Amino acid sequence: MKRILATLMTILALSGALPLLAIAQEEYTQMKTIYFAGGCFWGLEKLMSLVPGVQDAQSGYANGHKDNPTYEEVCRGDTGHREAVRVTFDPAVIGLNDLTRLFYSVIDPTVRDRQAHDIGSQYQTGIYWANESDSETVLAYAEHERGKHSAFHVELGPLTAFWPAEDYHQDYLDKNPMGYCHIGLDAFDRARALTRE
Repeated sequence: MKRILATLMTILALSGALPLLAIAQEEYTQMKTIYFAGGCFWGLEKLMSLVPGVQDAQSGYANGHKDNPTYEEVCRGDTGHREAVRVTFDPAVIGLNDLTRLFYSVIDPTVRDRQAHDIGSQYQTGIYWANESDSETVLAYAEHERGKHSAFHVELGPLTAFWPAEDYHQDYLDKNPMGYCHIGLDAFDRARALTRE
């Protein structure tokens, strides 16, 4: 079922209808979708996939101004895309606030265009919503985080486009257990134990 949904999402992404699909999916299945950009998407995808209640986490390229970009194009830094993870979750099991708290626990919100050893505009942190009703939660939590830091550079706004990354990026750390990840192993343990507050 996940593969069928992923294929459908890819087709709709290529047609530019993905934000509409996210809203329709939420209304039909009661699932919710949010997009997190937190540096290299390999670790963030793995992190979010471990959370109870997350049905799917998919790496891709958020927003930007080129349709269906390649990894190489995004890495050049001239398409405006962010490496991001689309997280589809059951709000009866885990809340958006809980996922947002986990997200902030693994990023440095004080820097622009980088996370850990990854430098470039594609690594800019951000949270993007496909459904306007989620903006209140995202913005309220951001204000809480902003108060902890002298600088705050997390992009916050509506999703304008999402293009799934190439297949070799999907479930990358499952395929390559020794692969690079800027997120500490303790965070993966926290994700597995995360519960709705």
